[in-house]
Amino acid sequence: MKTSRQSGILLHPTSLPGDYGIGNFGPEAFRFIEFLEEAGQTLWQILPLGPTGPGDSPYQSFSAFALNPLLIDLHHFVNKGLISSPDLDETRTPNTGKVDYAFVTASRTKVFKKAYQAFLDSAPVQDKAAFESFCERQKSWLEDYALFMAIKDYYDGIAWYEWPLPVRKREKNALRNFRRLLKWETGYHRFLQFVVNCQWFFVKSYANNKNIKIIGDIPLYISFDSSDAWAIPEMFMLDSKLKPILVAGVPPDFFSETGQLWGNPVYNWEYHKKTNFSWWKERVDYNLELADILRIDHFRGLAAYWAVKFGSETAIDGEWLPAPGDALFRSLTMKKETLPIIAEDLGLITPDVVELREKYSLPGMKILMFGFDKAEENPFLPHLYEKASVVYTGTHDNDTVMGWYSSIDDEDKQKFHTYSGCDKDDIHWQMIRMAMASVADIAVTPLQDVLGLGNEARMNVPGTATGNWQWRFKDGDLLTEYAGKLKLYCRLYNR
Repeated sequence: MKTSRQSGILLHPTSLPGDYGIGNFGPEAFRFIEFLEEAGQTLWQILPLGPTGPGDSPYQSFSAFALNPLLIDLHHFVNKGLISSPDLDETRTPNTGKVDYAFVTASRTKVFKKAYQAFLDSAPVQDKAAFESFCERQKSWLEDYALFMAIKDYYDGIAWYEWPLPVRKREKNALRNFRRLLKWETGYHRFLQFVVNCQWFFVKSYANNKNIKIIGDIPLYISFDSSDAWAIPEMFMLDSKLKPILVAGVPPDFFSETGQLWGNPVYNWEYHKKTNFSWWKERVDYNLELADILRIDHFRGLAAYWAVKFGSETAIDGEWLPAPGDALFRSLTMKKETLPIIAEDLGLITPDVVELREKYSLPGMKILMFGFDKAEENPFLPHLYEKASVVYTGTHDNDTVMGWYSSIDDEDKQKFHTYSGCDKDDIHWQMIRMAMASVADIAVTPLQDVLGLGNEARMNVPGTATGNWQWRFKDGDLLTEYAGKLKLYCRLYNR
């Protein structure tokens, strides 16, 4: 991926402010883009946009293609005359700085259903034609997703692999019966995808018109409870009863004595090779419509992946198995010399991972706060970066800079101060400055670090199942002085 020196902000849309319980694609998204422009930033990095399940993780989505309907700006329905302003009263709630997903989901469902019925009853011909056009263009994934979500609702949200056997195995008669029984419900889920897609592309267009590119994010693995796994189970290592044979994770390391057991089914790579990676190509192409640049999470799993026998309690007894990353990227790049992809190459990185990344000119990631431990030669210190890399003060999986600084010992703090040349004031700004000053082509800062927030603003703690993905900033947090400081650094360091 070829790029000039740039910088940007990491912020998931759910973290935007507003009065409706969760950030969305409404006016606050456009105001944030205007802040980025004012601050001289040319990149907005987001997390995966898919609909989330239990735990609310954007990395465990019900679909590799669908978007999260909770991100819909509800005023769209008022503006279209599908509902009235009082219909939104039950969805309003003060911004406490946290998303209450249970409240947001419950309060919006009634509004969504009323809007869909009104759309069926009274929408203009041109709006219905646009809806039908969207459904036809996205038919390859949308039909299965809509039916999957409708059946999931019918069975009170239980996972597809717990559905009755005929529908679990997609027997023709079972699917025919559900399509007839749940015709309104499948249309409802298609409608929500139509609306949220239209809104997102409007947001993206606004950003692009201000010379701001979107960095999207796709998880390597797919949630087992997803329309993809239900619709095309042969893509994964499943047995005849549709149970996983092997599941994904990472082996024990410095951070965990038992490793991490994610539980996602691993890919049946032989199937993907036989189909010339058609699902992967469709997935990447579609996500490169949603975003301008893609970050592939857990990139190292495309060189070799840690596979654990299904039913294991920990990730200890797994093994490394080879993945056809070279063949995959050779297929992806048949029409393009390079792809606008960032490789998340953190964790246990072996030479084959580096070779794959470099062969396809994919920049890797550097996490600045990792540089200040006791190791003498630490690859995360700025003077050791490669130009073709992306430096972050921290990511969504890390503590904030101020949270990190408060937790490290005196020796590591002294290393930070000696290296940075700063005292105890403005720790977060010194980290941002070092990232911006580094040789890395791209520098990205989580908004929490721009705001100088502590541990309370952390987005995710890996290995914990609850309490994550909730942080939101508030109206008034984006001070003019912050934009000015970021713009100064852009000018100083040619970004």
